[in-house]
Amino acid sequence: MDTSSMSSDLQSFLEQEKQKAMMNELVGKLTDVCWDKCIASAPGSKFSSSETACLTNCAQRFLDMSAIIIRRFQSMH
Repeated sequence: MDTSSMSSDLQSFLEQEKQKAMMNELVGKLTDVCWDKCIASAPGSKFSSSETACLTNCAQRFLDMSAIIIRRFQSMH
């Protein structure tokens, strides 16, 4: 394997790892934000229907906004 091929493979690997790290960070932020917004007290064995609806809506809004921000940054390049 030549040096340029290894360099390309390394760059590809690093980009994949960067994307994984960004996704993990996004999930962590989503969890923190939506949990704080939707869960008022210590949960029981199941979420209530209102908590479930709130978590679903919060997560969807968070993901939608993240996609908008990503597209905006991509259009700047």
